[in-house]
Order: sequence, then C-alpha cells, then structure tokens
Amino acid sequence: MRAHRRLRATTVLFYVWVVVYVVVSIFPLYWAINTSLKTHNEIIAWPPTWFPHDLTLANYYATFTEHEFGRNILNSLIVAGGTTFLALLLGSLAAYALARLRFPGKLAVMGLILMTSMFPSIAIVSPLFILLRKLHWLNTFQGLIVPYTSFALPLTIWILTSFFHEIPYELEEAALVDGATPFQALRLVILPLAAPGLVTAGLLVFIAAWNEFLFALNFTLDNTTRTVPVAIALFSRQFEVPWGELNAASVVVTLPLVLLVLIFQRRIITGLTAGAIKG
Repeated sequence: MRAHRRLRATTVLFYVWVVVYVVVSIFPLYWAINTSLKTHNEIIAWPPTWFPHDLTLANYYATFTEHEFGRNILNSLIVAGGTTFLALLLGSLAAYALARLRFPGKLAVMGLILMTSMFPSIAIVSPLFILLRKLHWLNTFQGLIVPYTSFALPLTIWILTSFFHEIPYELEEAALVDGATPFQALRLVILPLAAPGLVTAGLLVFIAAWNEFLFALNFTLDNTTRTVPVAIALFSRQFEVPWGELNAASVVVTLPLVLLVLIFQRRIITGLTAGAIKG
C-alpha cells in the first residue's frame, strides 16, 4: 500500500514538474505575442495586462513598413538556406568517408572536428573581418554563408556519421555489385535511408544560422545583406525603445521555427539518438 502511494505521489510530482516546465518554456513566446498585439500606452502601463484590451496589428504593420523587415527576412532565408545546403552537401561526403572508409588517424580527425566546434567565434572576428575585407566579401551573402558553414560542419558531420554507421553495409554493397559507383550508392541508397539524420542536421544548422548575431553584426553594413537578429537589435531609437515592434518582429521570426520543429520533431529525435543504442 505504501509503495502504491509512493508511486502515485511520484507520478503526480512528475506531471506537476512537466506542467511547470512547459509553462515556463512557453511563457516568453506568449508574452511576446501578447505585447505585439498591444498599443504603446498599454505596453508601458502598470500593472501589466495579461491580455490586450485594445487588440491591434499596428506593430506588425510598422515592422514591415518602417523597418523594411521583409528584406531582412529574405536575407536570413538566403544565408540560412545557403549555409544549410553547403553544410549538408559537404557534411554528407565527409561523414560518409568517416563512417565507411578505414584510414589511419580516423579518431584524430574526429577529435579535430569536435575541437573546431568548441572554438569561440568571438576569437576570430577580427582576423576573419580582415580576410573578408581583402576578398571583398564584406556586406555580401557569401561573407556570411562561408563562415557559418565552417562552424556548422562539425555538428553536421557528427550527426551524419553516427547515422551512416547504423545503415547496413550490405545495402550499399548490393548497389555496388549491381554496377553503381560509390557516389551513386551514397546518393541513391545511403542518403534516402539517412533522411532523419539529414532533417535533424539541416534544421539545427538552419536555426543556428538564422539566429547568429555576432558575425552578422560585424560583416554586414546595410539592409542589402543584414539578417533579422541584427535588424531587430537596431530597431531601438535614441530616445525610445519600440517594444511593440520588437516583439512583433520576434514573433514573426520565431513562430516559423517553432512550427518546423513541431512538424519534424520525430525525425529530429531519431536523428539525435542515432547510434546511442547498440544491438
């Protein structure tokens, strides 16, 4: 009887903790949506209101008319999309070699790849700025895509290497016996089976590139290439902080990412746990 009560109390505490965790996690997004739908006077009023009394879309309208935010979203889509494409293309080839080929120093290569992912990006801003200036890549898309890809590759390679290890070699061997080249076997056999890993790596790389701020702040000069994190940071004026517009912009750029993660959550979990269980 005591064991039953203890189990029941543990279950209740677990679900209470889950509810508290979910509420705490969702509250910032809720408050951003709530603030974006309020007038300026209601935003600065005290005590704050939990729901907007005078519902308005003026903050969203101002975000796209006064700040040219549509251009910033397009820039972020180009940069994040280009980074994701390059990271998956190069990462797939590197992960295939690490998963299938035998060569001396493989563990050292994996260790070096992991070490590069731990390198602080702030430490290379100055030399990278000088390099991009000499290449005439400042304020260009390639000036962001190439550095982003270099930081995204370690994560991509590690995820895909673990996933390629789980794919039976016999499937690839059968394709080679049928006359396929190694590249054709990778493209027609391995990559379709590794779809969960590709989706996981692609989404994580896309989100990281979409949210990156440091390089975008230093390597872009105007709205022709400026991405959304920098654009939102520059919303503030000298004597005023437009909280409504800031929250409206945050909601616009956050909700699509949340929806993507919710849609592909099963593939993400599968990709992240690949290789964690043997047998």
